[in-house]
Amino acid sequence: MKIARRGFLKTAGTIAVTAGAGWNLSHAVLAEPPSALRAKDPRLFPGCCAYSYRKYLSKGQMTMASFILEGVKIGTVGVDMTGYWYKSMEPAYLAGLRHLAYENGVPFSGAACGVSMVQPTRQKRARAIREIKQWVDATDRLGASHLRVFAGKLPPGATLKQGIDWVVEVMKAGSDYSATKGIILGVEDHSGITQSADACLEIMHRVNSPYARINLDITHFIPTPTQDAYAQIKACIPYASHTHIRDVFDDGTPIDMDRVWRMFAEAGYRGFMSVEYEGKEDPMVGVPKLLDKVKALCQKYSTA
Repeated sequence: MKIARRGFLKTAGTIAVTAGAGWNLSHAVLAEPPSALRAKDPRLFPGCCAYSYRKYLSKGQMTMASFILEGVKIGTVGVDMTGYWYKSMEPAYLAGLRHLAYENGVPFSGAACGVSMVQPTRQKRARAIREIKQWVDATDRLGASHLRVFAGKLPPGATLKQGIDWVVEVMKAGSDYSATKGIILGVEDHSGITQSADACLEIMHRVNSPYARINLDITHFIPTPTQDAYAQIKACIPYASHTHIRDVFDDGTPIDMDRVWRMFAEAGYRGFMSVEYEGKEDPMVGVPKLLDKVKALCQKYSTA
């Protein structure tokens, strides 16, 4: 079901949500997209998501600690700590990962959890908020400044409008809490209601917080009659807090990586372009290959 476009794609990057100027970090007043806070020169850094090695992590053949060391080996600048494979949420364990990363000169591009915000009952939404707060606390202990969350898929009988309403409610509460820790919540354009830029931008517009952003996966947007995937990526870049990279769209069509990097550079994006490998080759082969492409493009388009 389509939502009203309300000009989100047409005006992305120049939306004025209120007449107020600047940012109020306790009760965010969004006069411009988050990109307005950044200097205009792009700074693009190659990263790698733990999810790229899910084949090994899910079987216990790799741990989050050994993933950090693998990041050193393949030469990534930062690592994204997908939370599915944490041994625990205990402070001592998270502090150990943080220390290991520091000793090896590897910053965290962020962390990621699987909490879904499309919840049809008030009780379930309250539980999602509690879970997000727990993951924010864990991310804080880890020493990262970004946490990926999901919107989610609509339950049977629900409308897209209802789904967006639920996400806005949960993400507002979650980002109010994450703001107290200096942590950004990035909702991913994953399968479900956020596979259109319209929906992603409406959520940003309504949550209206510098701590609520888009974890922009370049592979997932579903083309519409008027907007292809590239146009939707471009529309969301001003709100991107972190980026997931593959070299094919979900339908198997190769991605013009140079075109994507050029859009990010032109928008003055500053942040990580993190490999999230799902190819057919073994990750030990496929991840470094894709990372080499990312490194070259970051070097080509970044000013630092």
